[in-house]
This record gives sequence, structure tokens and C-alpha cells, in this order.
Amino acid sequence: MSADSTRNLLSALLLGISFLSAAQPAPYVLEIDVDQVIHPLTTEVIARGIDQAGREGATAVLIRLNTPGGLMTAMQEIIQKIVASPVPVITFVAPSGGRAASAGFMILEAADVAAMAPATNTGASHPVVIGGGSQLDPIMKQKVENDAAASLRALAQKRGRNSALAEKAVLESKSFTENEALENHLIDLIAADEQALLAALHNREITRFDGRRQKLQLAGAEIRHYRMNTRERVLMPLIDPNVAFVLLILGVLGVYVEFTHPGLIVPGVAGGILVILALMALTLLPINWAGAALILLGLVLFVLEAKLASHGILGIGGTLALILGAVILIDTAMPELRIRWATATAVALPFAIITMFLLRLVIQARALKVATGSRGMIDEIGVARTDLAPAGKVFVHGEWWNAVSTAPVREGGKVKVLGVDGLQLKVAPADDAGKDGSL
Repeated sequence: MSADSTRNLLSALLLGISFLSAAQPAPYVLEIDVDQVIHPLTTEVIARGIDQAGREGATAVLIRLNTPGGLMTAMQEIIQKIVASPVPVITFVAPSGGRAASAGFMILEAADVAAMAPATNTGASHPVVIGGGSQLDPIMKQKVENDAAASLRALAQKRGRNSALAEKAVLESKSFTENEALENHLIDLIAADEQALLAALHNREITRFDGRRQKLQLAGAEIRHYRMNTRERVLMPLIDPNVAFVLLILGVLGVYVEFTHPGLIVPGVAGGILVILALMALTLLPINWAGAALILLGLVLFVLEAKLASHGILGIGGTLALILGAVILIDTAMPELRIRWATATAVALPFAIITMFLLRLVIQARALKVATGSRGMIDEIGVARTDLAPAGKVFVHGEWWNAVSTAPVREGGKVKVLGVDGLQLKVAPADDAGKDGSL
């Protein structure tokens, strides 16, 4: 083979290798941030992220945890999604100073790889359930604790971690620093940041939940952040029940203003939007219907206060019902998922004052005599300009009218309007005062 042929062959091989390298997509890791309380919307975000990573052929999913915990039901759905993930899942407690407590610890242990940043902590996984663990009877409480402990023990054993110590995080609310977690085989490594974590995991062989062994190829992997859809972007800030409650009350107030002052339009439209957004957010959380009933009762009492002379008793009762209803509206013992007393009071008091004031104005306005149109003529006093026996002419409201009297009235006599029939008035004799014809 000649030198030219050899060079041509090598060039073709190099070109083919370059083409194959260019055709193969660059590895990437999809990062999902969990930096607040774990709730159903968190479940939706993680589920969509894992599905997206599977469709797009991501090398791995990186779930960055910095959470005080959350609802057990949401946590269980997240764990189910992690263990069934088509791509490896890495959980990472970060940044420094962060934590993965309670439900966050169980999610940390469920992943193929568990890691923590320096100066972080995890654990304290005593179960918090809908309705509040402290409200359960001792037997039911023990059942919930044992169920959570068994679930965590099974996860830790499957992942080859210290299941006995992990169980103590549930039964004894044990917490661990990153070094304690690493020394006791609760996590796999400590890394300063995401890039250092991926570098340390490159070429590491892991065992997936179904028993398959897989080597992680993370050299030069790009980290792409999960992009929330429109619904998630709108609802994520509103999932705080304090924010949702404020929006709900402002929305109700806007709708109320529109009903009491028809034609303003803007308060009604804005109020309707706020009510819908607040209800969308609140329906993602466990609702205590007794709390919802108290809020409704408070609104009814405000209306009754404006109609009845209760000397403020109904208004005070409505305010208390609104505050108590708000405080117990979210059915969980998680402090981060409950409406605070300060928020409930700060919203309820101004709302009570404004609604009762506006409603009283409306009721007073409706009680006033109509001053325009045919109804405005009723009970008006006029003067007979001709004898009424029984028909004739009267001068009422600055106008001449045809009139029919229920009794004879002499010219110049006072008449009182009883009704209007088209262009004719029905009148009756009034007091004898003013018979000189003066108005």
C-alpha cells in the first residue's frame, strides 16, 4: 500500500471518528431544586423532571435538597418515582448550611447516590402526617412511626446503607452532620458543590434499585436546571398557605366591592383571579373542612352584623371565626405548612372592618327613599291647580300633572301622591296647612 493510500485511509478513519463523536450527544445531568417544604407540587416537579430526563437520555438526575421536611404522602410519591427512575438519581444536600430533615432525609436515602455538602445536616425523620401526629392516639401513632421506620429501613438496606442507624432517625429523631452521616454509611460522599460531586462520581459503579449494575459516565457532563411549566411557576410561590390565605381574602374583598358597587369592573376581575389562584394553591394542601366552615361562618356573621343591631357582637364573632378558621385551615402539624396567628389576625381585622363598613353603607342606601323616576314621586306633596272632583291638574315636584283624587280637593289644596299610572297621578287630600297655595 502506497504512502498516499495510507494517509487517505487514516484521514477517512479520523473523519469517521470525528463524525461519530459529533453525532453522540454530550452527557448532561438534570438538576432539580427542592428548597422548601415538601408538598404535592414538589412531587409533581420531581416526577416531571425524572420523566423528562428519561425521555431526553440524561446521564443522571441530581436532586438538590434544602428542606425542613414535609407531608408523608408527598414524600412517599417522590420515593416511588425515584426508585422507578429509568436514569440514576443523585440526591445532594446543599448548599453549605442547608439541611434535609424529616421527609428530606428519607428522600436522601432513597436515591442511587446520596451526598452532602460541608456544614449540612440531615435526619430527624419522626413522621408528620395529615392531621398532625400529636393528635393521634398512642396506638395509631406507634403504627405510623413503625411504618415509616420499616419503609426507611427497607430503602437503606436496598441501597447498602446503615439501616439500623437510619431507623433511629425516625424512632428517636436522630440528626447527623455530613461527617457523621458519611462515617456511619448513611451517605456515599461529601462534595463541595455540584461540579465536585460529578467529578467524584465519574466512573463509579452503582447498583440500581432493580439490581442492575451501572457505571456513571459524568466526565464533562453539563448541568441543566429543570424548567418549571407555567402552572408550577405560578403556584410554587403561592403554595405557602399564608400567601394563599391573604390572596383569598383580598380576592373575596374585590368580588364583594364589585357586588356592592356594580360597574367598577376592576375589583371584580382582579378579585376573581385572586380567588381562583388561592383556591388552586390551597387545594394542593390538606384542608381541614372545619376551618373552611369557620371562615364561611365568619363571612356570614359580618353580613348579619350590618343588618342586625347586635352592638358589635356578631362582628366580633365573625372576626374570631375567621381567625380560628384560618389557623386550623391546613390539616397538618408542620409549622411551615400552617397559617400563622399573626397572618390570620392581620388579615381578618381589616377585612372585618372594611366589609362591615361597606355593607352598612349599602343597606343604608337601599333604605333611603327613591328620589328619581316614577317611584320618586310617591308620597310627594303637591298643590291642586284646579278643583279635583275627582280629576284635574296638580303641581308636584316642579311639574304639572293630570291627577285623580280619592276625595274632592279644591283648587289650592294640598295633595299627596299615592301612585303613578303612566302620565297620571293618583292623589289624596293632604293636611289643610298651606291652602293658600304656597309650596
